[in-house]
Amino acid sequence: MSGPTGDFGLIGLAVMGQNLILNAADHGYNIIAFNRTVSKVDHFLANEAKGKSIEGAHSIEEFVSKLKKPRRIMMLVMAGKPVDDFIETLLPHVEKGDIIIDGGNSHFPDTTRRTKYLKEKGIRFVGTGVSGGEEGARYGPSLMPGGNEEAWPFIKDIFQDIAAKSDGEPCCEWVGDEGAGHYVKMVHNGIEYGDMQLICEAYDIMKRGLGMKNKEIGDVFTTWNKGVLDSFLIEITRDIMYFNDDDGTPLLEKILDSAGQKGTGKWTAINALDLGMPVTLIAEAVLSRCLSSIKGERTRASQVLQFVGRSNKFEGNREQFLEDLEQALYASKIISYAQGFMLMQEAAKEYKWKLNKPSIALMWRGGCIIRSVFLKDITAAYRANTDLENLLFNDFFNKAIHKAQPGWRDVVAKAALLGIPTPAFSTALSWFDGYRTKDLPANLLQAQRDYFGAHTFKIKPEFANAKYKEGENIHVNWTGRGGNVSASTYQA
Repeated sequence: MSGPTGDFGLIGLAVMGQNLILNAADHGYNIIAFNRTVSKVDHFLANEAKGKSIEGAHSIEEFVSKLKKPRRIMMLVMAGKPVDDFIETLLPHVEKGDIIIDGGNSHFPDTTRRTKYLKEKGIRFVGTGVSGGEEGARYGPSLMPGGNEEAWPFIKDIFQDIAAKSDGEPCCEWVGDEGAGHYVKMVHNGIEYGDMQLICEAYDIMKRGLGMKNKEIGDVFTTWNKGVLDSFLIEITRDIMYFNDDDGTPLLEKILDSAGQKGTGKWTAINALDLGMPVTLIAEAVLSRCLSSIKGERTRASQVLQFVGRSNKFEGNREQFLEDLEQALYASKIISYAQGFMLMQEAAKEYKWKLNKPSIALMWRGGCIIRSVFLKDITAAYRANTDLENLLFNDFFNKAIHKAQPGWRDVVAKAALLGIPTPAFSTALSWFDGYRTKDLPANLLQAQRDYFGAHTFKIKPEFANAKYKEGENIHVNWTGRGGNVSASTYQA
C-alpha cells in the first residue's frame, strides 16, 4: 500500500476553494480536496479537476490520511462557527506539527484566539487574507498570511507559487503574529470600501454635475486608467460605463442604488474607533452604504427636501474641472491609504505584532481588488524608511498631495454648491486640513468639558507657570459657584 501522496489539502469547494485548488495543481502540487457535501467532491473531480493532480476524499479521516507530514490543510469555509467546527473535526486526526490554515474572511480576534488555542495542542495555525475574487484565486491572488510563524517555512513555497506576481515578486509575504494576516485583510477591505466610494462620487459629479452620458464618463475613466489612477477598480468602472443592456441603454442606470456589505469595512471602522485612530474615509464609506440602503426613506425625502442654492448648473471650464476631479480622486486615495497604514501601525503597537509594512504594500500590488500602480510608490516609501511615521511625510506623496490640493479643494467646493454629496472627498480634505493644523479648536472642547463636568485640561507648555504646571490635569472653577473637585480622567 502506497503512503500519503498529497502535498496540500483544501476543505471547501465553493468558487474560491475550487479555483485555488486548480491554481495549486497548475503549479505542480498534488492536492487533496474535501467538502462537507461529499457529492460536490465527485462532481469537481469529474469536471473541473479532471486530468489534474487532484484527488478527492470522502471523509475527514481519509482526507487527513492522504496528506504528507507535516500536513498542510487549508479551509475555505464560511467565517465564524463553521471554522471552529472544522477545527474540532480535524483535531482527532491531525498530529503535532501539522498546519491548519483558515483562508476565509475571519474576524482577526477569532484568528488570534484560534492561534493560541491550537498552539497549546502543538498545531500551527495560520489565518490568511485572500483577495482577488474568483479570477485572483484561479490565476494568482494576493495572500496575507499571519498566525503561528513556525508554519511559514512549510507553507511559503506553495503560497508564493500560487500568489500573484508584481515585477517578479510574489504578492505574498508573512504579515505577523496571531490575527495579523486577517487584520491586514480587514484593512485592505476597508480601503477597498473607500476607493469604491470615491469612484462613485466622481461618477456622480460627472453625471449630475456635468450632465455627462455614461459613454463620456467611460472615456474619462479610460484616460484616468493610463495615469496615476491606473488600477483594477478604475479599469472595471470603465467597463461598467461602456456596458449596455439588450435594449442598447446603459445597464448601470437600471441598478438599484442600495449597496450591500459583508461587514469587513464596518469592522475596520469599529476597530479604528476602539484604537482612537482617525480613519475617517473608511468610516464615511461604510456610512455612505448605510445611507444608500434606506432607499424608501430617501425617496420620500426627495419629495420634501429640495436643493436650495445660488445655481444648480456647473459654470466653468469643463476640461479643467475633469483634471481637478482626477487630482481630487488621487489625493483622497492617498489620504485613505495614509489612514489605513496609520491604523495598522497603531494595531501593531496595541496587539504587540511585528508588521512588515513594505511587504503589505507589495502584497496589495497584484492579485487583489485594490491593486494599482500607486502601491508601487507606497512599497518604495516604506522600503526607503520602514519607520516612516506617515505616508504624507514621504517626499513622493508630500509632493503629490500639494500638487493635487487646488483642484481637490475646487471639486469639494463646487460639489457642495451644486448639492451633490461627496462624503469621502470631503472627509479626506477635512482630515488633511486637520492633520496639517498645529492648533486645533480642541482647546475649546477641553474648556467646555472642564466647565460642565470638571473633566480637567492640560496647559500648553509655553504657558506653564506655578499656577498651571506643565503635564498636570488642571480644573478651573469657571463660574465661581462650583467646587474644586475634578472628575477622574479616562481615555474614551
